[in-house]
Amino acid sequence: MDTDAFAAVHEPQWRRLEELSRRRRLTGQEVDELVRLYQATAGHLSALRTSAPDPYLVGRLSTLLGQARARIAGAHELRLADVGRFFTTTLPAAFFRVRWWTVAVMVAWVCLAVVVGAWAARTPAVMAQLGTPAELERYAQEAFEAYYSDNPAPDFAAQVWTNNAWIAAQVIGLGITGIFPLYVLYANAVGVGHAGAIMAVHGDLGVFFGLILPHGLMELTAIFIAGGTGLKLFWTALAPGRRSRSRALAQEGRALVTVATGLVVVLAVSGLVEGFVTPSPLPTGLKIAVGALVLAAYWAYTLVLGRRAVRQGHTGDLADDLAGHTLAEAG
Repeated sequence: MDTDAFAAVHEPQWRRLEELSRRRRLTGQEVDELVRLYQATAGHLSALRTSAPDPYLVGRLSTLLGQARARIAGAHELRLADVGRFFTTTLPAAFFRVRWWTVAVMVAWVCLAVVVGAWAARTPAVMAQLGTPAELERYAQEAFEAYYSDNPAPDFAAQVWTNNAWIAAQVIGLGITGIFPLYVLYANAVGVGHAGAIMAVHGDLGVFFGLILPHGLMELTAIFIAGGTGLKLFWTALAPGRRSRSRALAQEGRALVTVATGLVVVLAVSGLVEGFVTPSPLPTGLKIAVGALVLAAYWAYTLVLGRRAVRQGHTGDLADDLAGHTLAEAG
């Protein structure tokens, strides 16, 4: 197909469709014309994608069709039913589809943190690099515990929430690089391993787990979810399967945004636990039980609602009428 000739022939129709899409008021005759031009242009786009997928023309016609579709069908308004569908179908489906990536990241992270911690605790040279003996003792005896109680609980919870949500967003958003998620996960595991080593050397390992587990069970799981989601997108770019690479990345990218949105809620819950439960005078066992209950609730939500949603055909992607035009593909 000669794309220049094709564009020259159909340019008047495209300009007319653009003009009608931008008008505030349309007569009945103009509405009929808008629909006809919309259908014709959709056919043009399909022909271009099949025979001569020129990036400029495909992008231009996709944008034009999006504007026309919004003019014909009206803008989509958020309804209460949409919010309910997101939390009962779309989000659990997205979480469910990255569950094995989450578990794989979790296992690798825990192994790395344990190895780093054990090695640091048994290697005086490593401990010396972390600080002087006086600094390490002050960290173990005062600073580690004070971190959770120095600020008012509401302020601390909000600070933790925004910080962790920002980290998760970066890990997901830059996941396609494959490097950034691994770097963040590695740095986080090493940091936790070193903190545990310092506490263990000074006989405060019980304090370490008593303070980190109540909120850390869910907080770290959220980071694992973010890391797994980012790495899944990277893997999709390498091995898209039967889908074209562009379509696979578009679908997984939109589902990725769903996960990122859900993690804002997950990390808000974790932040509340870290701000109000971790520094509280409750018995350590009870605080850890609260953290375990939150984590169990997440996995129940993901495995029960997520499995059901995926069986119904949901992926965490946008609905077909909101995702835009896609080219039909075999398989």
